[in-house]
Amino acid sequence: MRVHRNLVLAVIEALESILLEDRQADKVLQYSLKKNKRWGSRDRAFVAETTYEIVRWKRWYGHLAQLKEPLRKSDIPGLVAAYLIQKLDQLPAWEEFHPYRNLNLRLNKEALELPRTITASIPDWLDQLGEEELGAEWDTELKALNQQAPVILRTNSLKTTRDKLQSALEAEGIRTETLDDLPLALQLEKRTNVFRTKAFKDGLFEVQDASSQMVAPFLDPKPGMRVIDACAGAGGKALHLASLMENKGQIVAMDIYDFKLKELKLRARRNGIFNVTTRLVEGSKSVKRLRNSADKVLIDAPCSGLGVLRRNPDAKWKLDSDFLDRIRKTQAEILDLYSGLVKPGGQLVYATCSILPSENQLQVQAFLKREQGKSFKLLEEKSISVVQTGFDGFYMALLENQV
Repeated sequence: MRVHRNLVLAVIEALESILLEDRQADKVLQYSLKKNKRWGSRDRAFVAETTYEIVRWKRWYGHLAQLKEPLRKSDIPGLVAAYLIQKLDQLPAWEEFHPYRNLNLRLNKEALELPRTITASIPDWLDQLGEEELGAEWDTELKALNQQAPVILRTNSLKTTRDKLQSALEAEGIRTETLDDLPLALQLEKRTNVFRTKAFKDGLFEVQDASSQMVAPFLDPKPGMRVIDACAGAGGKALHLASLMENKGQIVAMDIYDFKLKELKLRARRNGIFNVTTRLVEGSKSVKRLRNSADKVLIDAPCSGLGVLRRNPDAKWKLDSDFLDRIRKTQAEILDLYSGLVKPGGQLVYATCSILPSENQLQVQAFLKREQGKSFKLLEEKSISVVQTGFDGFYMALLENQV
């Protein structure tokens, strides 16, 4: 495979933004691909996949290139040099790579006695935390989290069936396969930009991982109910709830970020959904006005995101222990506040895309012991392992208000 200099320079530029300027990888790549419209599909794939792989394995490639933390701008080509040797067995004779030409960048980490923090490319503190909370399971989960995630679609059942969607995508040259126990899911056989398809523009599907597709059915909303999506974001789960409710009843999608709710409205329009209303949360008063008004409440809580590191590998370099302490406190506050919206006899689902018990089971147990949670009973909980399922790491708990 021939390596083109302009594409490698684009990777270096993207890595500088992600690793040195603390920008989100998906946003950086979105900007880069939009800026370079003349790139073909292979060029775009090379830049995106190379960038993500280097971010994912930053510590391993940094070890090969003999780089020291914190990285400087002059170090970024070293990461790319290590990647090119390891993956493509070539290092172009460009000036950016001159400092690394005499280094042994072909080392096999499996044959070296190195700490897991280097071979699995993880910060020391996060590796220690994972082992403390998950024990022996952490090692296997971490290996799974370092694999590239598949692309999975959720059929919009308001507009089509899974079989019809599969045929429509195949007509556009995109082959998919079905997934057991997920009646609306299709997994791409080969990664491609599905957002350019007619099927997407017609609102026939959304991109949504299998684990995420389990959350709305776990809440089990029925047509005609009033459902509140407490941390709706851009609305992936709200749209799924709407389809399960057959566009009947009301979904109140709430979030503290107006731009996310605006994106939700656009997605709802494309999906042909009209039973979703949005509400910007500007303080606890705007939440308390809805007290005891919902048949069902979904809390897709903010979390560490450790369960989705396959998709967001840059998150492990941005996290710190202080953030985790703050997010656990926020989770508890959200549970206390939004649980008050559930009618007597109504139900609540608390969900995260984390695999840490301190954000999941322990968070729910603590809630049930507090005054706000004493009227609730835990009916069911589900932990989704990346190792066991191949899907994102998730947790969900179904609680019922038994007042």
